Amino acid sequence: MAAATMRAAQPQPTCHSPACTVMSLLLIEVPPRQRLAARQDATVSTPASTEWTYVWSVDGKTATRSGRAATALLPKANSVVAVLPSASLSWHRLTLPRAPASRMRAVLDGLLEEALLDDTAALHFALPPQPSTSGTTWVAAMDKAWFAAALNELESTGLVVDRVVPAAAPLANNDEPALGHFSAEPDAGDDTPPWLTLSSVDGVCHVQLSGSLSRALVSKLTGPDTPAQWTASPAAAAAAERWLGSNVTVQNDAARLMLATDTRWNLRQFDLAARHRGTLALREAWRRFQGPEWRPARWGLAALLVLNVVGLNLWAWDRSAAIAQRRQAMNELLRSTHPQVRAVLDAPLQMQRETETLRAAAGKPGDGDLEVLLAASASAWPEGLPPLQNLRFENARLTLVNTAFTPAHLAPLRERLAASGFDAQLSDG
Repeated sequence: MAAATMRAAQPQPTCHSPACTVMSLLLIEVPPRQRLAARQDATVSTPASTEWTYVWSVDGKTATRSGRAATALLPKANSVVAVLPSASLSWHRLTLPRAPASRMRAVLDGLLEEALLDDTAALHFALPPQPSTSGTTWVAAMDKAWFAAALNELESTGLVVDRVVPAAAPLANNDEPALGHFSAEPDAGDDTPPWLTLSSVDGVCHVQLSGSLSRALVSKLTGPDTPAQWTASPAAAAAAERWLGSNVTVQNDAARLMLATDTRWNLRQFDLAARHRGTLALREAWRRFQGPEWRPARWGLAALLVLNVVGLNLWAWDRSAAIAQRRQAMNELLRSTHPQVRAVLDAPLQMQRETETLRAAAGKPGDGDLEVLLAASASAWPEGLPPLQNLRFENARLTLVNTAFTPAHLAPLRERLAASGFDAQLSDG
């Protein structure tokens, strides 16, 4: 870039204020398509340089710093936008028929087949956000292999390119003045004429200021009824003023790239559209939530979270105190009922054991003793059955063997036993 730059290794500015919401933006300028000198091959080369010209903005509105860096060393940002140069784009005005989105690419191939020199299969097309089917619509065309190679190179290290925008696009409103920008080629000599990129309602032209073609285009696209705003990069400002015969506004490359993001165009469409739409939608929603308009909601959410955490801690402390109080009451009950217990480890279990010991010493049957199980079985046994063939008792379990017992007898037996807290099961034999 012609403007002064800083190295990529320089630390990024940060905002330390609690009320500050950082919405950083990374702009990456894609190098122009490298055309082959001879037409023996229709292919194009991928971006030759392993370094990218970039602009990093801390707030997404003004350029904070710029420079050149390899793909893996590009600064991190909340949003990443790639900017395609005007020299590698062509614009075509069409009347689109009504067609489903799944067939729009095939429709564009048919409409542009006669207007393009290259095979439509080797090109990538892009439509505006809301293409019109009642009037004319601008369609952007570019080399598909070059565009795909640039995206693959940028995203090879995990970078997510949210949008791809043109450096200049046709104007949508007839009342807008034409926008002309003069730029110089990198490392060009003083005798090399600069380039003019002129955007108007009639399209975008990118010509070099040599010969009569550039003056004819400017005369056709601008005039007393169609004024123009002229800007120039610092390296091309002097030549542009001599060519125009009037003053131009100096605009560095960083400001030029920032201005390119003020468009609704996104050239990532059709088969080159981002495959992670759900992720991008979530990231876009998160970026909007981080905006200043959502700051009261963020503060309210944070306050609600703090109140919930404090409330949960207070409730947990109250429950812990209640549990400790009940545990202490059980321990005191065990000590008062059974003074012989010295160490209290598990009050309910120890209480049950001591009670069972006292019951056994008093000669009273327990719930799992043979006498209790026999009494319960006798009171609930179905009528009309012959005497038992056998019985067995072990581990508080009474087994009664009767060959005349059928599954039809089991339901009423279980119903009667349930009233006393017992259960019965039927097994083969």
